[in-house]
Amino acid sequence: MDFTTLICAAGGIFVVLVVFLASAIRIVPEYQRLVVFRFGRCLGTKGPGIVILIPIADQAKMVDLREQIREVPHQTSITKDNAPISIDFLWYYKVLDPAQSVLQVGNFELSAAGIAATTLRAVIGGRELDQFLADKDTVAKELEVIVRQRVAALGLEVISVGIRDVILPGDMKDLMNKVTEAKKAAELNRS
Repeated sequence: MDFTTLICAAGGIFVVLVVFLASAIRIVPEYQRLVVFRFGRCLGTKGPGIVILIPIADQAKMVDLREQIREVPHQTSITKDNAPISIDFLWYYKVLDPAQSVLQVGNFELSAAGIAATTLRAVIGGRELDQFLADKDTVAKELEVIVRQRVAALGLEVISVGIRDVILPGDMKDLMNKVTEAKKAAELNRS
């Protein structure tokens, strides 16, 4: 072997070693965790800091632990007195158990949003329109409690739920405006 071949071989080994080490070392920030799988079996949660993985054998899924906010777009719900209303709301959550959030469902965010939307329909369906409009905060709290219980198995914690917008059908708005005007007129006539 001549000297040039030896240098090329050493350089090749060095490059392979650098690539191997680069794929083995992960730096995990304080607000994230790695869920590590070795040959498909979950080893658990690793991080924060430097995490060493075995290339080819280990796979890792990064999970963010910070509080997240998600919008559930307008959902049409029917109240107990058969009034259709469209509601959109926000829900705030964070991951408590990264391994559970990865193992229990393929997409925990989508699953939790689906749970929130179906729960909203059930909660709205149990109330009459007047009840709902008079006490949206109570409905939001009830929704929060139910969603919190249902997503706990996914390793998530629901921090809060807030109803952002309620849209009534046009004819329903007109009718409610007329009722309000009639009540005001009746009060003025009594005075």
